[in-house]
Amino acid sequence: MVTINDIRLYKKMKKLVTLIILFFISFGHAQDGEVSFTALVSKKKLGINQRLRVEFKIENKDGDNFTRPDFKGFRLISGPAQQVSTNWINGVRSFSRSYSFILQPMGKGKLTIGQATIEVDGTVYKTAPVEIEVTEAVDDPNAITPIDQDISDKLILVADVSDTSPYVNEGISVVYKLYVATSIGISNFDVLDDPKYSNFWSQDIKLNGLQFESTMYKGQRYRMLVLKKELLYPQQSGKLELEPLVIDVSVELPSNKRNFFGQRVMVTDHKTVSTGARTINVKALPEEGKPESFTGAVGQFNFNVTISRDSLKASEALNAELKVSGKGNLKLFSLPKLTTPSALETYDPEHKEDVDIRMSGMQGSISDNYTIVSRYKGKYPIPTVAFSYFDPKTGTYKTVASGEREINVTDGPVNNAATVPPVNNAPGKQMVVAQGSDFRFIKTTPDLVPISKTYFYKSLWFYLLLTLPLLVIPIAIITKNKREAFLADVQGDKIRKANKLAKKYLSAARKTLGQKEAFYIAMEKALHNYLKAKLHIETSEFSKEKIADLLADKGVENETIEGFVGLLKSCEFARYSPASDVTMQHDYDNAATIITKIDKQI
Repeated sequence: MVTINDIRLYKKMKKLVTLIILFFISFGHAQDGEVSFTALVSKKKLGINQRLRVEFKIENKDGDNFTRPDFKGFRLISGPAQQVSTNWINGVRSFSRSYSFILQPMGKGKLTIGQATIEVDGTVYKTAPVEIEVTEAVDDPNAITPIDQDISDKLILVADVSDTSPYVNEGISVVYKLYVATSIGISNFDVLDDPKYSNFWSQDIKLNGLQFESTMYKGQRYRMLVLKKELLYPQQSGKLELEPLVIDVSVELPSNKRNFFGQRVMVTDHKTVSTGARTINVKALPEEGKPESFTGAVGQFNFNVTISRDSLKASEALNAELKVSGKGNLKLFSLPKLTTPSALETYDPEHKEDVDIRMSGMQGSISDNYTIVSRYKGKYPIPTVAFSYFDPKTGTYKTVASGEREINVTDGPVNNAATVPPVNNAPGKQMVVAQGSDFRFIKTTPDLVPISKTYFYKSLWFYLLLTLPLLVIPIAIITKNKREAFLADVQGDKIRKANKLAKKYLSAARKTLGQKEAFYIAMEKALHNYLKAKLHIETSEFSKEKIADLLADKGVENETIEGFVGLLKSCEFARYSPASDVTMQHDYDNAATIITKIDKQI
């Protein structure tokens, strides 16, 4: 018998089940909401003296591998600054993540903020381009501006040329130096225009880091920073122009505002400095007195011809080496050729270079090594080999001769073979007579016959092919089982993919050493994907406190946890401060060490 209480209980249960169903439906809608990835700007029209805030925002789902546009026409002041928001309203979950940048326009006109990209569940989403109009400077009474606008005598870029009137193929060095007055500071610089060195052979000389040194320039005390070193060899005479080096420097200057204690607030301003074009008056090599053996060598050299032995038997070989050593344009000329009598078979030489390139020029040696084979008994002279070069210090040509050498061939056939008539006015050559086990001419009609006949039936290959299917079947079954187990391991597959991605970005960080922004973005991506692989956390849980707690739960030592969190802080801090190559290399090595420690402890 159904009572009133049973009816009331039934209605309550029905109401509860309905609420639970509605809750899961709303939760599912929140999880499966459409992904939105948009670009937002603080203003679409601004003065050239104003700054622009750009925000790239993804909603409903989190993504990976965010890539910003190149911001062509803008100077990046700061960013990206990340912000994550998660809310629950009436059982509906909303999620968003934003990447913000502060930009400074570099010129007037209409500029475009390009597309940013992000990856969500294997799908790449892109923002729409945004048009920005940049006008003349506008008045802003609240703006903090530097009071010292003319710093032309406090920030100087110089191209220091070792010699402005060299000969063709005479080496000169160019050192690009930035002089900074002691009253101002700089935080960073970017190269806007790099010289191309047309009509010069050029070699960049690697710097051992960037370090300031105190020096005097035009009677004033400056801090000097060497930015670039080049070794140049002019390839033609006349007035050759060196293109200017142009850089953008972030300068710290006192502003028109003062702080609570009356001190002027420092503000970062951008100044463009250039070396200006430099003209090099290249002198042609004199035609008077130029030897026939001159092949373009300019410098100070020694020349030697070395023969491994001067007495041998027929069909034996010797080596003859022509070697030039010293200082000059070693990579830019050819060695003289070695000529031998037709009775000696001479092979093409093996060329070797042992050249050290420094700011003072090329130093070292180059050589050609000939292999010579004797065929007939007799005495054969090796003619004199002459090497000529131009010495720019004395302004004269110099020639070094090796002297004639003689090769004595013993215990061989006498050279009485007929002579082949000249072809196309070429000198005649003697017939080659094969000796002992020497190589003979290729026989075009060998007339070969098989020694014995073999049959496939009941041969070794017959039985191998017969049993091959029996071996393939169990191998195929084992392979199939392993593949099915591999595909069924969904969690393991995710971990393997994340580990592979982490290695990829760590490798990308190594390739961008020296490029601060690209390096730290790649480094942060690598750490991000590594954590997802090891701790099985989603991007929305990516906070330093959460990371520290999860690592501690996994049994990772406190020292290793502090090192990992410190590395994340270093990546964030480096975006807003200058970082040297040494600092980036240290952060990279530290990341590899810490990841190795975590792998051992988890």
